[in-house]
Amino acid sequence: MFNPHDQLDSGLGGPTAGVAALSLDQAIADDQPRAAFGRKTPRRHRRFDLVHDLAEDIGSARWYRGLATMLGLAVVALAFWPDFSALEAATSVPAAREIRDEYRRQTIAPLAFGTDAGRHMDFANDLVRPLASAPERPAIQLTATLGAGDSFGRMLQRAGVGGEDAAQATQMIAAAVPIGDIAPGTRFSIKLGKRLAPGMPRPLDKLDFRARFDLALDISRQGGALALAKKPIAVDETPLRIRGTVGQGLYRSARASGAPVKAIQQYLQALDGQLNLESDILSGDRFDIIVAYKRSAGGESEVGPLLYAGLDRGGKPRAELLRWKGGQLMAASGLGSTIEQSVQTTRPMGMPVNGHMTSGFGLRRHPILGYTRMHAGIDFGAAWGSPIFAVSDGMVSYAGRHGGHGNYVRIEHGGGLGTGYGHMSRIAVAPGTRVRAGQVIGYVGSTGLSTGPHLHYEVYENGRTVNPLAVRFATTTTFVSAAVDPKELAAFKARLAQIKSVRPGAALADFGNASTD
Repeated sequence: MFNPHDQLDSGLGGPTAGVAALSLDQAIADDQPRAAFGRKTPRRHRRFDLVHDLAEDIGSARWYRGLATMLGLAVVALAFWPDFSALEAATSVPAAREIRDEYRRQTIAPLAFGTDAGRHMDFANDLVRPLASAPERPAIQLTATLGAGDSFGRMLQRAGVGGEDAAQATQMIAAAVPIGDIAPGTRFSIKLGKRLAPGMPRPLDKLDFRARFDLALDISRQGGALALAKKPIAVDETPLRIRGTVGQGLYRSARASGAPVKAIQQYLQALDGQLNLESDILSGDRFDIIVAYKRSAGGESEVGPLLYAGLDRGGKPRAELLRWKGGQLMAASGLGSTIEQSVQTTRPMGMPVNGHMTSGFGLRRHPILGYTRMHAGIDFGAAWGSPIFAVSDGMVSYAGRHGGHGNYVRIEHGGGLGTGYGHMSRIAVAPGTRVRAGQVIGYVGSTGLSTGPHLHYEVYENGRTVNPLAVRFATTTTFVSAAVDPKELAAFKARLAQIKSVRPGAALADFGNASTD
């Protein structure tokens, strides 16, 4: 390949050779910028070069021209971006805008899709003047429900009843039935009248509810004063008897026979102390259930306690139990000088609050006192005001301030078992109150020796604190033999024969005169 430098170096020398080499290098440098197809770029256009490699000569004039070119091309590309929005299909019949709007107003579409079906009024113009005050409704009809652990007076005030009317209504109802006997979940129909003056609570015009299964109470305003009216409800207390044959399972067969769930539960619980429910009951056995049953004139029904539980196989009784005096179930098998009596014991179960355990049972360093001592319960961390529930049925034996426990509630569950709940912000029960499992008895707080909101939960067994995690609350039934008086035994046999003579759906003669409680 021809190299001009080699020729000059070999044929020429001295100063002339250097000049010739410089001229040739300048010519080669001038010939460097060429077009894509080898055409030479004129010198006068090189300073207006718009295409430049942005990775070279950063910050120079050529670099900025290249950047401007790139941004300009990007703007041009975005300007020609296509429109991808949905196009409205052409109507089959050309119509004016007003006609299309009328069609749209008359269509039926769900409100969730933003419909505006129907004609709408135009916006208010200058002819419309705002009112200084809008008139109130002359009366308000509403329904309120009494919650578990709630106060009757607070329930009325939340519904809008004034404090004076709520207190007067509470006194009138308490004179008719004990307030504590009104079951949680009872619904109250309330009518509030017109305010006597702006800002004052509405007066109570009418309040009616079902206080008991056989009694409804009605409070109404007559001549400016509240008056109470009792409305007795006719109730048929004929016991309910269900008999049937065991098929694939005792529970399913009893349900198929129409027995209420509550009655079946009591029946299975009673048999559990006499038979093994998994192996001693076979297909073809005959079950016999008699429960106290109430039917009101309005069609409502209420299942009472189990009166008789029987199971036969081949015409021979396998188990017979009768509710006797004191409400206990007596086993009729092997009647002689003794009668087997049911004894129910209770064991704790469930969580007293929706929270997490922060401290267990045993020795620990007290966070406030600063020394190690016995922690006779477990602590549950929970938000301030969280409801605290009774873990099982029982009687409240204490409710109030209790030293380092602060606001404290103690419940006796029977069988020597009890539970304690401390550091409450507020107590929702009173001493002597019967509570059920899951009922609200108070709210989480930080009273007493406490560093923050939590529940201190204790379990007592025969007056001594035990580890709550080692105890579970469940009701079990056992049967013990008890010696009875011969006259008492004869009365028991007569009662058993009497109740077994009842036909399914028939009334028990002179049932109201018998003592079953």
